[in-house]
Amino acid sequence: QKCLDSTEPLDWKIVKSIIEKETGPINNNFAFIDETPLASASIAQVHAAKLKTGEEVVIKVQKPQIDNLLKADLNFIYIASRVLEFLQPDFERTSLSAVAGDVKSSMLEELDFEKEAENIEEFREFLRDQGLRDSVTAPRVYRDQTTKKVLTMERLRGVSMVDAESIRTITNDPESLIITALNTWTTSVMNMPWFHADVHSGNLLVLDDGRVGFIDFGMVGRVGEKTFNAVSELSTSMALGDYEGMAKALLNMGATDEDVDVQKFGRDIEQVMNDMAKVSPDTMSVGVSGDGTVQAAISFDENEVTDMLLKIVDVTEDNGLKLPREFGLLVKQSLYFDRYL
Repeated sequence: QKCLDSTEPLDWKIVKSIIEKETGPINNNFAFIDETPLASASIAQVHAAKLKTGEEVVIKVQKPQIDNLLKADLNFIYIASRVLEFLQPDFERTSLSAVAGDVKSSMLEELDFEKEAENIEEFREFLRDQGLRDSVTAPRVYRDQTTKKVLTMERLRGVSMVDAESIRTITNDPESLIITALNTWTTSVMNMPWFHADVHSGNLLVLDDGRVGFIDFGMVGRVGEKTFNAVSELSTSMALGDYEGMAKALLNMGATDEDVDVQKFGRDIEQVMNDMAKVSPDTMSVGVSGDGTVQAAISFDENEVTDMLLKIVDVTEDNGLKLPREFGLLVKQSLYFDRYL
């Protein structure tokens, strides 16, 4: 959890100089800025503040020289992945270099806080259009105090989605909030050109007023029509226990340079699903319907579920398929939600 949510903070003097370089003298815009950060991550750190107009906000400040450091590190990772694929052709099935390339472009996009501000505003519009603002929110952006390296947003007060003890002081039905969050995220995948691709517990909050708060829209993913349709087919086949149908859906989603025995692939998937059925559930919940609404689900031990998903990936690769990188992003977010359940 510490790795997800925090790194060593910058000295206040450095942070202050960045804010003033980007937005002008602090006294012109802010009545107060807390010198102790609320959070510090690899790319930026966040400080509580109050505007001169009275609104409580948080200021996300990009760490100096992070762009150059990140570009160098990501270029090395990408080149290393290409070398590994050349030396060990089996790695090519895992889309290793494609994933590295996607991570590189996504993380470099995270460095543009004006782009993140645009993402937040688009998500708020989505919530409004879907009639979700009474149950879900994202912070308002203050554009006059926002640049490529400084992002000023409404302060959302709440607790992490995995802080069960604190959540119980807000609501007697924490499971419903998780379902609301999952429904919202799933609906956004279906209705927006991009989806929030980093819903770990530091970025998904239960607010003091009982709403779910999505924050940190620097990393987003995009699902092509082909992958989206294949995921829908996969979900339908899984619900029906149609293992050959699941195999065909994965074939429609992935790329292969060889003929795939669909019946064998289906039997392999059936074996993995049978193993999964032996895992004892912690709680009963629901599945996802065609319109993206969660109807039920089952919560398992996180390590067991992760192991099952990895087995599915292994079976897919063993049958000669190369899955698209956006599928990996979707699976990653699903793992986060499984953690909350």
